[in-house]
Amino acid sequence: MKTGVQKIVEKYGKDKTRLMDILIDVQTEYGYIPHEITVQIAEDLGMSEVDVDQTISFYHFFSQKPTGKYHIFLNNSAVANMMGRAEVAHTFMKELGIRFGEVTSDGLVGLFDTSCIGMNDQEPAAIINNQIFTRLTPFRVKEIVRDIREGKSIHDMVVADYGDGQNSSDLIKSVVANNIRKIGPILERNFKPGQVIEKITKMTPEQVIDEVKKSNMRGRGGAGFPTGMKWEFCRNAAGPKKYIFCNADEGEPGTFKDRVILTERARLLFEGMVIAGYAVGADEGILYLRHEYKYLQAYLESILKVAREANYLGKNILGKKGFNFDIRIQFGAGAYVCGEESALIESAEGKRGEPRDRPPFPVEKGYLDMPTVVNNVETLCAVVKVVLNGGDWYKSFGTTESTGTKLLSVSGDCKFPGVYEVVWGFSVNDILDMVGAHAEDVQAVQVGGPSGAIIGPNEFNRILGYEDLATGGSLIIIGHNRDILSDIVLNFMEFFIDESCGSCSTCRILPTLLRNKLLKILDARGVKQDIDDIVAWGKILKASRCGLGQTAANPMLSSLKNFRHLYEKKIQKNKEYDSGFDLGQAVKESCEATGRVPNF
Repeated sequence: MKTGVQKIVEKYGKDKTRLMDILIDVQTEYGYIPHEITVQIAEDLGMSEVDVDQTISFYHFFSQKPTGKYHIFLNNSAVANMMGRAEVAHTFMKELGIRFGEVTSDGLVGLFDTSCIGMNDQEPAAIINNQIFTRLTPFRVKEIVRDIREGKSIHDMVVADYGDGQNSSDLIKSVVANNIRKIGPILERNFKPGQVIEKITKMTPEQVIDEVKKSNMRGRGGAGFPTGMKWEFCRNAAGPKKYIFCNADEGEPGTFKDRVILTERARLLFEGMVIAGYAVGADEGILYLRHEYKYLQAYLESILKVAREANYLGKNILGKKGFNFDIRIQFGAGAYVCGEESALIESAEGKRGEPRDRPPFPVEKGYLDMPTVVNNVETLCAVVKVVLNGGDWYKSFGTTESTGTKLLSVSGDCKFPGVYEVVWGFSVNDILDMVGAHAEDVQAVQVGGPSGAIIGPNEFNRILGYEDLATGGSLIIIGHNRDILSDIVLNFMEFFIDESCGSCSTCRILPTLLRNKLLKILDARGVKQDIDDIVAWGKILKASRCGLGQTAANPMLSSLKNFRHLYEKKIQKNKEYDSGFDLGQAVKESCEATGRVPNF
């Protein structure tokens, strides 16, 4: 084991900023990261054991205990539960004879919960040894457990055809389906590799930035910061080296559009990174990819290899002297907070994914303290089309404030879940019609994932755009057969509690208190004051450092705003106070043990 770990450390040049890669390789090789390996890694990298330990303990897919020869991570997102996850989970436990968080006594199988894995359009889904299994049923679970006990390889457990497009390629071989339902100017199929790179070699970096600024394009990650302005800030920032990051962490429950782009339009994405590198003067790009998409690694590496052979990456690209740019892939290890750009940078440096205080912003002082641009997958794909067709062309789509198109991940109670490219300005009603969910059959729509807002039928005429309903791309359709509070809001609150980095006391404490208030109300023990407390406490979360903490109360606040009657229906009427403490229940066990009868 010692020699194997040493080789892994040497593979990354004994660079402590590559600690994430080292830990991922160790976890993959041995199934866990025991203390003795932590000690060795710390010694080899010249780090303290504490620094290695704190990184290991932060990420969901790292473990300091054995996880089994076969490790099963079953998605517990709201949509997974809507689609029958409970029966699937029960069957796994029954067939394996263990609970979630446990490993079978023979060390063969570990069973674990995990947050949304980017498969909401084909739930219930699980990751087994880095391979995705979708549309699980109790019967399918029994087959998988039988195959595991027979010692079959993961690929031999596949009984369905591989998915469409590149999912069936030799380098992926996945049952994942793309479910591309509507193609627009960004996803269109006629992209010619290298064409845009050839074009920018005849432009100055300033001209490229000006074209992007002219398009009025805003970042597609949710915050909506103008892309051209971000690039200009980074280009003008002082620093001997600059970096381009593609944020492909895509951890927002209900979002999966980036998965489809990475599978079918990866060349488009990588050329967008090249454009950004040229524009800001960076020679290195890093694709920060969520661990859940590790099954795409060999395929993405092959595309980068072909790009290098064509001189679309590397030194003096297409003969332009000084135009140097290359890309490497950096995997995360399971942490939603790393979708925040400064937390992503911290993670890429081998540390806990805790958001930084700002200012300074990443464009001034980012990766390795150098000026850094962080754009998301969709933004970088759109940039290619802006440069090819011009900023004015891009502005011809959408609205004044929201130019261009938007990729939506639609899931939940609809006939046609999947990825839709629409022009900004579509109404929610338009979306419902398009995905096969008639408005009269829909109780609510969750816009923008847990950090967004849940809206009712009275708001289905609102439009998608920064001037009205801004969204990073997730829409979850919720039918009348769902209990919004227990099926959706409670799940989202549990998600925020699990995913908090714990740095801010507000984010560390208040989501748990809010969740407990919700449980009290669901248990019919709530009073009016509990609703008032939810509103007051939710405001305090705005003091948190990053977007996760600042929006962690949104599931409760937005549902309370738009579905207050659901809360009021469950609270006790004509009762001002209920602590929830049951004295009889509290002393029941001791009374039974001593044979005493409570006297109160």
